[in-house]
Amino acid sequence: MQLTRRSLVAAIAGLAATVAGRAEARMTETPFAGQTPIHVSKIGIKAKDAEALAGYYMDVLGLREIARKGASIVLGAGDRALLEIEQASAVRADDPHSAGLYHTAFLLPGRSDLARWARRAIDRRTPITGASDHHVSEAIYLTDPEGNGVEIYADRAPEAWRWEGPRIAMATERLDVANLMTEQGAGEEWTGAPDGTMVGHLHLRVGNAREAEDWWHREVGLQTVAEYGPSAVFMSSGGYHHHVAANIWQSRGAGKRDADRSGLAWAEFSSAGATGERELVDPWGNVIRIVPS
Repeated sequence: MQLTRRSLVAAIAGLAATVAGRAEARMTETPFAGQTPIHVSKIGIKAKDAEALAGYYMDVLGLREIARKGASIVLGAGDRALLEIEQASAVRADDPHSAGLYHTAFLLPGRSDLARWARRAIDRRTPITGASDHHVSEAIYLTDPEGNGVEIYADRAPEAWRWEGPRIAMATERLDVANLMTEQGAGEEWTGAPDGTMVGHLHLRVGNAREAEDWWHREVGLQTVAEYGPSAVFMSSGGYHHHVAANIWQSRGAGKRDADRSGLAWAEFSSAGATGERELVDPWGNVIRIVPS
């Protein structure tokens, strides 16, 4: 059977229909974003203070330390590695107007998980930079201590997403936090990122969104699902709302990023079609690793 967006969404819709009264997209232990032929597996970040940065992700996002690899600290949820933070004391601070990481988006398995995280963030007065309803998902945004953008989000059920041919309808509206807090289980204690948490998507700063789109189509095999004129493009595999976004909002015309900057070191993608590991470098020096699923 040929794998298409419609067949994937139809299959997921059938499964979701058996879960009566549930508003969240917790249909399997692995969210839809991780069931597609190509998806993000983990992100590598260079940090001036890896210990302090790892402490932030463990305390604020609820990730746990999984391993140490030389000068790197590996964090994740359950047994899944999601973030590898490399100690690089000599690096300069990331330049937000250069190419590089716009944000890493951590996808929680369900809306109740996001509600529990938000309740804890409110109680602790955790600094956030934004909170949005994107129609396909609900998201809260932060910036880590070294200036890296972070998104923590939960998807709406895929059968509720609205497609217009090959394009998906997304928006950026104010998150209804009060409604989120009414989600069943919102009052339960947040005990850390639950099993099933994953890096749902990667958002990059680039110098030219059209060039980025062509590169991800040609080199990785993603398809465009949304675009905001010439300034931003959203791409995915298997009918997800986006696994990669690229924008020029702060970085129009940027060239290759400096290798001695903190921030994105590499991004790893799992691919069902890969027969071995390979490493790619996009036109702005972002390192992309492709590994077999």
